[in-house]
Amino acid sequence: MKALVWHGTADIRCDTVPDPRIEDGRDAIIKVTACAICGSDLHLYDHFMPGMKSGDIMGHETMGEVVEVGRDNTALKVGDRIVVPFTITCGQCDQCRRGNFSVCERSNRNRKLAETAFGHTTAGLFGYTHLTGGYPGGQAEYLRVPFADATHIKVPHGVSDETLLFLSDILPTGWQGAVQCDIQPEDTVAIWGCGPVGQMAIRSAILLGAKRVIAIDRVPERLAMARAGGAETIDFSQDNVVSRLNDMTGGKGPEKCIDSVGLEAHATGSLDSMYDRVKQAMMLETDRAHVLREMIYVCRPAGVLSVPGVYGGLLDKIPFGAMMNKGLTLRTGQTHVNRWTGDLLRRIEEGQIDPSFVITHTVGLEDGPAMYRTFRDKQDGCIKVVIKP
Repeated sequence: MKALVWHGTADIRCDTVPDPRIEDGRDAIIKVTACAICGSDLHLYDHFMPGMKSGDIMGHETMGEVVEVGRDNTALKVGDRIVVPFTITCGQCDQCRRGNFSVCERSNRNRKLAETAFGHTTAGLFGYTHLTGGYPGGQAEYLRVPFADATHIKVPHGVSDETLLFLSDILPTGWQGAVQCDIQPEDTVAIWGCGPVGQMAIRSAILLGAKRVIAIDRVPERLAMARAGGAETIDFSQDNVVSRLNDMTGGKGPEKCIDSVGLEAHATGSLDSMYDRVKQAMMLETDRAHVLREMIYVCRPAGVLSVPGVYGGLLDKIPFGAMMNKGLTLRTGQTHVNRWTGDLLRRIEEGQIDPSFVITHTVGLEDGPAMYRTFRDKQDGCIKVVIKP
């Protein structure tokens, strides 16, 4: 089959690789009908995340049709249409029973590596480094789904792939980012990053009843999309974010802050951003923490910081004294996808949200390598790329 394969920094190729096969009785094989490039994939493309090996298949936003089912999998049958959550979940461990699917205790087949890096294992993830299991991803013609009786979202026929695909990651990720804020009717919610996750967080915060949503980015197309979704916007290349947010909130700051950026934060002319880039180059830190610092400084005392943006390693110069003395609450985590998808599928079917609004480019697998660069460099108005194998 054809698949998008990682060969090193900024080196993704469309290669011919072996077809997946059933390896366990709970497995399923799907024929991929749609997949997407995620902002988290760019962390691998730029090689900010450790644990990648040449030959790894990319991708963790995938859906398709079941073409083969393991002997012990009674939840699926050939012909079922499913979206595949990016988190691989056994459905049986203590964390899965609690609904904490992104920290499943059984699905990471390289759990010793994860325990060394993080203290405890996380769930296995598709197409996302050997720290999370080294599982082949879904930017391919076919995908093996481990623990497929638990790791799936069964979806109806007759609704487009484009409408349902983002149940795999960015819609529940934006939703969890907003839910973690415990949004109240009088709240102002500030959201850093107007990429795909930020766009979903904007609409989620509005659906959850926020009084105001203020979105921060510098890319005109992203800012325009944020305004179309109901947000006020700040262009951080033109304004000081902390000063502007204080002005917009009467000096109080937003009650809730969401980091939809993660480890590759950009800033315009800030000393801390230059500091981060120097330390990254010297391998003295792995992640750029500019957004986290801004959120801590500007968030209203007793407010909430929610971090759906991905971080991979070590940060420096975090103003933790400000966080503690202001009484801020920090909530983080990879997305517990299956915790939210039943409600989100209902909202899609009822017309409350159509996640396909974020798509700007649709291509075949052979065009995937070039689209990685287009997406990373924000060229051609690119906000979200869907791939049709």
